[in-house]
Amino acid sequence: MASYSIDDAIRELAPVLGKAPAGAVSGQWTATTMQAGHSSRTGGYRDAEGKHVMEDSSHSLGIIDDVVEKLDRAAPRPINTVVIGWKKPKFPFMRGEVTLKTSFDEAIVPREPDDPIYEAAAAARRTFWQRRGALQVGFAAERETANIYNQTKWFGPHRRILAIDSPGKLTLATDGLSTPWAGVADPENGVECELFMEFDAATLNAAGVGNWANLLINIGDLVADGHHVARDVEDHGAILFCRLTEDYAPLTRIMLSRDASRIEGLPFGSVPLILVTPITEAEIQGQDLSDDWCAAAARHALAKRGIRN
Repeated sequence: MASYSIDDAIRELAPVLGKAPAGAVSGQWTATTMQAGHSSRTGGYRDAEGKHVMEDSSHSLGIIDDVVEKLDRAAPRPINTVVIGWKKPKFPFMRGEVTLKTSFDEAIVPREPDDPIYEAAAAARRTFWQRRGALQVGFAAERETANIYNQTKWFGPHRRILAIDSPGKLTLATDGLSTPWAGVADPENGVECELFMEFDAATLNAAGVGNWANLLINIGDLVADGHHVARDVEDHGAILFCRLTEDYAPLTRIMLSRDASRIEGLPFGSVPLILVTPITEAEIQGQDLSDDWCAAAARHALAKRGIRN
């Protein structure tokens, strides 16, 4: 693109940042460039005591993202971090002071597509499930290959379902929600959980297994999009998570609940298992559905099924 300098960026930012909310005397924002399909922006305005000042919902700071993109495209050397500062002017009708610094932070560089950390995570999960039963060879209800950044909807290269056979039981489990991020270098095991469903092996044929595996993939997408679902399940014990289509009648809802087990040996520690249970409307009939995640109703349904939580 044509030349775009820090001075150009400041000229664009000054009039927008100057529309600060009442009480704000300063502001600072840290933004990252787009890396592996991921970017971020944090920060905000502060008052004289250094406390955060809420912004008017009509005051958009999308200009920061635009400026960061222009700086990235025009930079003679790689950058991935931009820090912007603002100070309220000392006198009315004057423009506030805006500062801007760019840098390249090695610590947030995305992992390479062939980083061994991905397969280390997969190996830890397989070791866990092999202790519980026999993994069906070649079974992986995988939906969507990783993009050029090595990301799927689960933000890592793995988005698939494992099938585990044990005496009289079939378990379907997600295999990828705990794979570390591909797009950022944060030391986190993805969305910090894996999901599983359990079935009486005698009640399922191949088509049934495939249908439930496809559903579990879709539930995994919702969990990945929510980011903190594992924390919510831990806090409440059980939650009503989503509704089912009429294809699953009389089952109408999906319940997520805590399991006592954790998958150990992942690159950044262990993650919990979350049990996925389809339930009928009758199982929560008469229960209060007004609280967050309908947690009380979910725990009631758990108790009716005899599932300890």
